[in-house]
Amino acid sequence: MSPTATTPPRALEPRLMRLFAVTMFAAAGSIHFQTAMLGAIAREFGASAGEVGWVPTMTFAGFVTGIIFIVPLGDRADKRRLLLVQHAALIASLLAMSMAPSLAALACLSFVMAAVSCFSQNILPLVSELAHTNERGRAVATILTALFLGILFARVGGGFVASTLGWRWMYVISAAMLAALGPALALRVPPSPPKTALPYRVLIGSLVHLVRTNAELRRASATQYLLGICYGGFWATLAPMLISLHGLGPAQIGLMAIPGSAGIFIARPAGRWMDRRGVVPVVTTGCGLVLAAFVAFGFAAWWVGAVVAGAILLDSGLRSAMVANQTLINSQVPDARSRFNTIFAAHVWGGNATGAFLGSMALAQAGWLAVCAIGVASAACAVALQWRARRVAGEAP
Repeated sequence: MSPTATTPPRALEPRLMRLFAVTMFAAAGSIHFQTAMLGAIAREFGASAGEVGWVPTMTFAGFVTGIIFIVPLGDRADKRRLLLVQHAALIASLLAMSMAPSLAALACLSFVMAAVSCFSQNILPLVSELAHTNERGRAVATILTALFLGILFARVGGGFVASTLGWRWMYVISAAMLAALGPALALRVPPSPPKTALPYRVLIGSLVHLVRTNAELRRASATQYLLGICYGGFWATLAPMLISLHGLGPAQIGLMAIPGSAGIFIARPAGRWMDRRGVVPVVTTGCGLVLAAFVAFGFAAWWVGAVVAGAILLDSGLRSAMVANQTLINSQVPDARSRFNTIFAAHVWGGNATGAFLGSMALAQAGWLAVCAIGVASAACAVALQWRARRVAGEAP
């Protein structure tokens, strides 16, 4: 471990904390605006649903690529410098997307934009580095709350701007928001000396070693992967289910983003609870809420209110577990925080993608209850992981 890793964390000033939160909010929306704008994009370019689907596909591929190949640099380079470089690159890529001459160009630019937008994953370890140990859970929860708000803003704001000003203006507005934050980031974010001098190839290769040697990282990542299957499966099948079973339209379905963002109100209390009681009780409760959500979803074929109740339970459970697990992995090895976040985020996004695939296949071949069964099974496995962790902790001397 490098000498800098043993340096006590500096106080996280309220002004700096607010700056990080606003930056996370502005950056989080960049990969989610398109959710409500794909129809407008398809109409402008005369594209089919399959063709316009390359935009979100390239976006998610770019984000995963950035997580795996860029985020680990936060351990080898000054996180401040890395943040500023990616921040500038994100602004440039958003402006380029607003002027995309074709769907193919937009898809390629989406990949670049998403890859550089992953600097949000280095804000989390930087906040953990600066926060005092007994306040780390609260600080991480605040940043994640800002992220959740950014996603909600993107889903609602993207559709509104696309229907009034046009989808291109959403990317201009996003770039302007980020540009306004640039001077404050350059002036206020403190330097964060490199925590390791490993060559880049060895740095990336060390991800496998970290997974093998850290049981808590494996458990947190596996839990979040299982909960990601639940989350991805629900959101990938919600619209076709509501259309086929209840005849709802796009505007009504879009309103589900509101109860589906209930975790915004849970994140900070979960962080405070985690600071007092530890990780396992918070994560176990979160997994239990997700399990209850899919029990509620089982009644969705007969009652739309079951979808609303389940969406609240799902997001509350998922976000509370994520706050606790994210705090845990940022507390493990100070000189590998960025790589721990890489592994954790890759599991989160991998779970979302797996859930979307399994849920879509299940809905097409066996109906909505099959989607619910997948969610119940995944959440139950996550609960079992936490019960095992409690038993092991109880047996420890």
